[in-house]
Amino acid sequence: MHYPEWIWHNGAIKPWAEATTHVMAHALHYGSSVFEGIRCYQTPAGPAVFRLSDHTRRLLASARIYEMVIPYTLEEINSACRAVVSRNGLAQAYLRPVAFRGLGGFGLSADTPIDVAVAAWHMGPYLGEGVLDDGIDACVSSWQRFAPNTLPAGAKAGGNYLSGQLVAREARRLGFGEGIALASTGLLSEGAGENLFLVIDGALHTTPVSAALLNGITRNSIIHLARDAGIEVIERDLPREYLYLCDELFMCGTAAEITPIRSVDGRAVGAGKPGPLTRRIQDMFFGLFDGTTPDRHGWLEPLEE
Repeated sequence: MHYPEWIWHNGAIKPWAEATTHVMAHALHYGSSVFEGIRCYQTPAGPAVFRLSDHTRRLLASARIYEMVIPYTLEEINSACRAVVSRNGLAQAYLRPVAFRGLGGFGLSADTPIDVAVAAWHMGPYLGEGVLDDGIDACVSSWQRFAPNTLPAGAKAGGNYLSGQLVAREARRLGFGEGIALASTGLLSEGAGENLFLVIDGALHTTPVSAALLNGITRNSIIHLARDAGIEVIERDLPREYLYLCDELFMCGTAAEITPIRSVDGRAVGAGKPGPLTRRIQDMFFGLFDGTTPDRHGWLEPLEE
């Protein structure tokens, strides 16, 4: 991988190689980190960060759940995001703000400093070239999501992604593009790192936040865009077999954007290719960045303040 030249780390822009932490940092041993994934897009008005403030608010909320006091304000983190994109000369970028318990005391409840970094780099389609057009083949994982009141799925915490790693790596090992996890109830949850939408009789169906999933910002954006366009959106519990019975299926997330799913467990979804409503949702979403979809919600935050 080609790494960017500059990174923001604990209050300053510095060379990438200088943003280091100790091998005994709390986060390395106990997963005590929270993070975000954010995209900056090139638009007719110049580079813009998609829902930057909403992502930063979620970062701060995730930290609050884990009693991590981040020593920077929302505005300071937003400025850091903008600065690292600009310093690296990027017009389009994936941003990764992360806050974690650094080197301090030892033990689960030890007091430690909270380190914060923001990186930015170029990222294409997360699940591979061509997947936004062609779709992927997915499988239901043998690994389930954690049960309620065990880990807070509503926090975007590093430790939560151990579950996603098991789901994703199993899928790749079996030759699939991505894995889909069930909740502890046996009902649908989400992908390894993406939310799910099923198209049934012209309506969008998506699993609720009670299904051990992260309430994704892309998920929320799709719900708003669809309802603005008069498309019915239903949040409800869904059994596994609806993956085989739905007319269309897609995953969404900041990294995955809107990725169609053409088959699950070797069974074709609908016609076995991305369907018309999935294409319409893609057009509305990506239209935010080429100017064909009005930004009615003020989601595009200019790179230059």
